[in-house]
Amino acid sequence: MPEQPQWQIQPIVELSAGFVQTVEQAAGIPASYAAQLLWQRGMRDTAQLPGFLNPNCYQPTSPFAFGQEMEQAVDRLLKARENQEKVAIWGDFDADGITATAVLWEGLGQFFPAEQLTYFIPNRLTESHGLSIAGMDLLMAQGYHLIVTCDTGSTNFTELAYAQQQDIEVIITDHHTLPESRPPVAAILNPRTLPASHPLASLSGVAVAYKLVEALYETLPDVASRPLNGLLDLVAIGLIADLVSLTGDCRYLAQRGIEQLQQHRNPTTASRPGIAKLLELCQRNGDRPTDISFGLGPRINAISRIHGDARFCVELLTSQDIDRCTQLAQDTELANTRRKALQKDMVQQVRSQLSQLDLSTTSIIVLADPQWSVGVLGLVAGQIAQEYGRPTILLTTDRENLETQAGETIPEQKNLARGSARSYGTIDLYQLFQSQSHLLHRFGGHPLAAGLSLPIENLPLFTEALNRCLRQQESILARPLIQADLTVTVAALGKDLFRELKLLEPYGMGNPTPKLLIQNCWFRNVRNQNIQDWRGRKVKYIKTEFEIWDETVEQGFPGIWWDHYKDEIPVGPCDAVVELDFNAYKKRYEIRLIALRPTAQDSLISSLPDLQWLVDWRKTDPTQTAVPNPEVLQITACPSNWDELQFWFRRARRTQQPLILAYQAPPLEPPIEIWQTLVGIAKYLSRTQKKATRLQFIERLGVGDRPLQAGFLALKQLGFTVTSSEQGFQVQWHEPDPIGTDNDPNQSIQQFLWVVQEEQFQRNYFYEVPLPIIKAVALQTFQPYESKNSSR
Repeated sequence: MPEQPQWQIQPIVELSAGFVQTVEQAAGIPASYAAQLLWQRGMRDTAQLPGFLNPNCYQPTSPFAFGQEMEQAVDRLLKARENQEKVAIWGDFDADGITATAVLWEGLGQFFPAEQLTYFIPNRLTESHGLSIAGMDLLMAQGYHLIVTCDTGSTNFTELAYAQQQDIEVIITDHHTLPESRPPVAAILNPRTLPASHPLASLSGVAVAYKLVEALYETLPDVASRPLNGLLDLVAIGLIADLVSLTGDCRYLAQRGIEQLQQHRNPTTASRPGIAKLLELCQRNGDRPTDISFGLGPRINAISRIHGDARFCVELLTSQDIDRCTQLAQDTELANTRRKALQKDMVQQVRSQLSQLDLSTTSIIVLADPQWSVGVLGLVAGQIAQEYGRPTILLTTDRENLETQAGETIPEQKNLARGSARSYGTIDLYQLFQSQSHLLHRFGGHPLAAGLSLPIENLPLFTEALNRCLRQQESILARPLIQADLTVTVAALGKDLFRELKLLEPYGMGNPTPKLLIQNCWFRNVRNQNIQDWRGRKVKYIKTEFEIWDETVEQGFPGIWWDHYKDEIPVGPCDAVVELDFNAYKKRYEIRLIALRPTAQDSLISSLPDLQWLVDWRKTDPTQTAVPNPEVLQITACPSNWDELQFWFRRARRTQQPLILAYQAPPLEPPIEIWQTLVGIAKYLSRTQKKATRLQFIERLGVGDRPLQAGFLALKQLGFTVTSSEQGFQVQWHEPDPIGTDNDPNQSIQQFLWVVQEEQFQRNYFYEVPLPIIKAVALQTFQPYESKNSSR
């Protein structure tokens, strides 16, 4: 790692007292922490500080900075207004696209009567992003010959050529990757046409749509009856929910939008009762960017992820009917609850597949499964990419989930896999996919996030090609250390620090939420539980609550760790990276735990750099090693993946006990005999109507969760139905489907046998893997982050 610049590790007060003074004058409060963050993030020009900290001091950019394209877009809309043409808004199904659709629906509605306007949003589960021929045919049949896109359309050359043939004119408002040549459209408003330093260069889809409406307001100042700034709450939601840098006009629009959002706290008096009800359900006030990123944004996205059709989200955001908005908001909340459970289940399934891979030779993760829901693939891909330090592509191959792009017929011999990709580090997914476009059916999106579909038979070749490309680029794909921005004590947490850090909001890309390093701390009152939906029902999504302590306080500070269990919290002292937040529902300041590592005083890890606490007894006489010893930890069951071993590594650190690898060579019962045993168990349970727990299945068969699930699927093809409950699994038998259906029991049985064989191979690997490799993984387990700043 290169040596850090001196300004990063010295207190900012010592470096530049004048800069701190300027920040504090602009902020009106003591702000040395804020000044240090601003300096670290490249803000050195004190003339820019007032506009950054206070939107009243920022001069927003004219929408006509887009130049001739904006003029053409406005002229075409004026012509449509004069000729009483029908105008269709073509949106997208994510939060940016939904809010952009709502902005155009309300904004254009000031210049066109309702009967001349409509909006169209593709179904996430059955259609892809962007324009479609069938969708345009539908609009054309209703008399619409002018389409305004939002958050989509820049690269839809085939569809745009078709529109031109049908005398449909298109105005594109988008922010995704530009094509090499200008498409055949009336106008294209895309900030990627502007220089990277331009204040409009990082606009998201909703912000581009807003700029078009703003241009109409300036061109026809006496027509609109509602103020333009009434749209800014929608703009803020889309901006913060999307992957854009909150700089320049983006930051200004987000700041102004949050001001508008705060006015929606009461559903009965709010101008947007739908947003007010959503804020109430997610227990937020609307005065923080996190109220969008953790509250409104995920809920708006959840509708299309779960239901596919997101059109009613526009109604939720724009309707004045309180009862209708209440119902829609409750439906949205339940969809988000379902999304959380699906996401957690899929993450576990992906991790299970990854345990079968050699990650040392894997530069990019590409996995597919017919059971995965296309709606949450992107979320899980993003989580896995960060967790494993590699770009991640997740796909579904189920015919019912596959892309059925409206207007085209997919031949049977061209079965497609469809999915989402998330980048890691500086890897440009769009360029990567473009280099292998001959293997793909469709693709599009950001450098950091993309969607794609490809023939299933191309998957192995595509995976190998991407890995080869990244190896040739010599990309650094090892999981990086999380960087902490500031070192603080528990005593420093609270209102004053929160108020100071709030000066830099809204946080986002280019200005991330500050990560605080707390050294030599410990945890008390640790507890975990499933969260509940708004009806009080438990959801399969875990959070751990705690108090964090250090020597500077006599009372612990509350905190939360999402999607983690209390057993992952160490018993003794450690270092923690956290984010400071305010819980509006509980009306308290609290921290979100991000990462943990052992302290410098951790005797188990730091004092034993060669990991003497890790002992290998794998190939010793089992009669000599099987004696229980309460002072040490022993792994007696052979693991099948690194996650299992890392669980033991963390437990050893928590309990400060030596860890002994005491497992013996795994039994290698022939997979066909394991299958016969499973069938016998199924027949017995079906005949007796008894139940068996997961642990009973695993112990009797000698397999893990992945083979067990594959076995249940194979049993289904034989006519068995396996259902689960809190008491265990119940098996029932019925007549199998007639011969001639698509079900092939032999194929399912072969899949089960293959999964068992793969697991046996993995367990044998962990029996044979050399101890130095295990120690290297143990060290990586305990080095999750570093600090940019070591003093204050």
